[in-house]
Amino acid sequence: MHSYLQRARKPHPSWIFSLLLAWVFLSLSLSACNTTLRTQLSDTPTATPTFSPTLTLTATTVWFPPTATFTPVPTLGIKPTATQHIESGAALFTDQFDDPSLWLLTRTSTTSIALGKNVLTLALNQPGGYLFSLRNEPVIGDFYLEITASPSLCRAQDEYGVLLRVSPELDFYRFSLSCDGQTRLDKFFNGKASSPQPWMLSGSVPPGAPSSSRLAVWASGKEMRFFINGELQFTVQDPSLAAGTLGVFVRSAGENAVTVSFSDLIVREVNR
Repeated sequence: MHSYLQRARKPHPSWIFSLLLAWVFLSLSLSACNTTLRTQLSDTPTATPTFSPTLTLTATTVWFPPTATFTPVPTLGIKPTATQHIESGAALFTDQFDDPSLWLLTRTSTTSIALGKNVLTLALNQPGGYLFSLRNEPVIGDFYLEITASPSLCRAQDEYGVLLRVSPELDFYRFSLSCDGQTRLDKFFNGKASSPQPWMLSGSVPPGAPSSSRLAVWASGKEMRFFINGELQFTVQDPSLAAGTLGVFVRSAGENAVTVSFSDLIVREVNR
């Protein structure tokens, strides 16, 4: 009996091996179950919450804000001298350009001098051409003159203006404005041309066309003062021509046509 109990307490090698196999089988089974469960969980689609966008107005940062288009400031010409007070007297005559007998009128294939509604228009379509018209009367020496010149086709150094003290031999002074903002005084005397006042820039001359300027000339003896839009431009002392008639002119400096209208001519006496 005692020996039997001792044999019973001693484990049998086969039983231990069986127990070990059972434990290994159980571990493998549990591992396989865990793997299957993880696979099923990973394969199961998960609902993703959707969000409805809400429109929110927010300020947008502009890193390179647009700037106003650069406009170059025009270069101003020489500032004219302040207008001097002109002592002028009674009107010698006025001209509303409605009498065709007073002006030289003509028309060719490239030129036209014609009266319109209270205007005298000179049109020139001749490269480098020159066109003028003279008033028949009166012959004047000392005077204060005003006339409006309005170019409608004009550019660069195209010219327009008035002729003063024109003699029967066609000697004269020529008060010019250019379409690039300049003015000058020329003289044609005894077959020779000169410029008592060469070209000078003027802030009073509107460049280009269409535009309009009021020209004025004060002449007493050998002294002459020249004005544009109420501003004195220059004064000239020249005794060559003492008296004559009046005229207007245009000149083309290039290939383009030139058209200028003249209006509202008034000539007054000069007070001593």
